[in-house]
Amino acid sequence: MSAPLSVRLKRAAVLSPPLLWTFVFMFIPYAILFVYSFWVQKYPTFQPAFQFGNYLQIATDPQYLRVLLRTLKIALFVSLGSALIAYPYAYFLVFKVRRPGFRLALYMAVVAPLWVSYLLRAYTWKIILGTTGILNSFLMSIGVLSEPSSVFLYNQTAMIITLIYVFIPFMVMPIYAVLEKIPKSLIEASSDLGVGRFRTFLMVTLPLSIPGIVAGFTMTFTLTFGDFIAPILVGGPDGLMIANVIASQFGAALNWPLGSALALVMLMIVLTIITISDRFERLGQGKFA
Repeated sequence: MSAPLSVRLKRAAVLSPPLLWTFVFMFIPYAILFVYSFWVQKYPTFQPAFQFGNYLQIATDPQYLRVLLRTLKIALFVSLGSALIAYPYAYFLVFKVRRPGFRLALYMAVVAPLWVSYLLRAYTWKIILGTTGILNSFLMSIGVLSEPSSVFLYNQTAMIITLIYVFIPFMVMPIYAVLEKIPKSLIEASSDLGVGRFRTFLMVTLPLSIPGIVAGFTMTFTLTFGDFIAPILVGGPDGLMIANVIASQFGAALNWPLGSALALVMLMIVLTIITISDRFERLGQGKFA
């Protein structure tokens, strides 16, 4: 039996604004990119066509493959580094901090930087790692360096450190949320059965927290994969990422067709990562349910 007309009208009224927003600001732009990706550049503009030359150029030109692999590598290192820092921190907050007020303060210490401009947070590390920054000054003060060193800045290591700092809240929040929902009775039962803390962690806590790890890894990876500000501020010549190449194609190069093709390739990679992580999360939930 179909729903009454009033219910259907209310449902349509609720769903129409988000669907309209999605259609106008997501579907239409992606459709335009898809069409442009088959066009050809005729400097200083481009002309409609239907050919796969832009995608063929991406697949055969080593420079684009190198940038894609570099972007994937940096995103992977940032995600792994964020997980290694975020998990112990979230675990400490949930299981070791007893006072709710102190736990909230420590949690907000991680979340609060999201209220600050991205540029300001990234530029802070440029100041810290620079030749006149805090790190160089400290190493000179203790006698490790005799003069400022430029090795800490304008490289991929500086990018990874900066991006971990910028995106680590997106790793802490889902892990904290999952750990907080783990019934304390399960851990107490494991202890009553004579199982040690480490084995309890491996057999109970860690498996149940996999959905949070996967969610945090996915968010951190996708945000890093699309970042183009950190490479400009702290990346240097070998820190160019795929988003920077796309921006240059739409900007200085005026090659919108190639830029559209690169953007769609990037989108497909991100959607693939999200799909894989979603299936992995469902598999983990089914296994440890």
